Amino acid sequence: MSTPMSAALSPLVRRLTAMADRPGASPRAHRALRTAVVWEGVQAVLDGRSGDVLDVLDVGGGTGGFAVPLAELGHRVTVVDPSPDALASLERRADDIGVAVRSVQGDAAGLADVAEPGSADLVLCHGVLEHVDDVDPALRALAAVLRPGGVLSVLAANRNAVVLARAISGHFDQARHALDDPQGRFGPGDPLPRRFTADQLVALVGDHGLTVRAVHGVRSFADLVPGALVDAEPGAADALLELERVTADHADFRAIATQLHVLAVRPALA
Repeated sequence: MSTPMSAALSPLVRRLTAMADRPGASPRAHRALRTAVVWEGVQAVLDGRSGDVLDVLDVGGGTGGFAVPLAELGHRVTVVDPSPDALASLERRADDIGVAVRSVQGDAAGLADVAEPGSADLVLCHGVLEHVDDVDPALRALAAVLRPGGVLSVLAANRNAVVLARAISGHFDQARHALDDPQGRFGPGDPLPRRFTADQLVALVGDHGLTVRAVHGVRSFADLVPGALVDAEPGAADALLELERVTADHADFRAIATQLHVLAVRPALA
């Protein structure tokens, strides 16, 4: 089901890695490193439409971590987000870079109110499904806005990872709670309403008429390795990224990844 990562780093991912590997790199640079595997998957979609200007819809895109670089690559990008503060930051960021990104206040469930059906070649939905009131209407709206042949990129929290993280930190009761809870929550203090296993996420996406083409594990190691170690060792960020890339397709390591990245296609019309 998963397609392997490309052997060569894309120029964009090389730039993100270089940012994180600089001495004294900023927290933003390290966050970029943690999204590099996701970028590799998105880059594969772009490579498949090389030369085309795509209509991209970033649902819950916030301050533009994905939207602005995609606009830099020449694509038409719209961000839909419920937070006016996040959209204001997005607009400032886009202005600073000198690119155009359309911003619209809204959410996944109400996507039909702000986006035309069949209007997007690529829809990003990263870190959203964990928070929506109801997953099914949100996914239905996401699928509807795709053109035939369009791709949905979903990034969501992995249920198995929180069990491991709670156990490693000594919260064994919370680890057991997350293992048994239908939503994968570790208890009353959990900031996320739900998490998913890979099988659950694949089934949910497939139930809305999309064909899953790839499932990758994201941050299998990055959240377990102390940041000070990455900072102290020259080349450590690059080596960590390479480890993340080569294990992203392995089911054994995907099972413990902090996040799951699913790429799914709306079938073309016959």
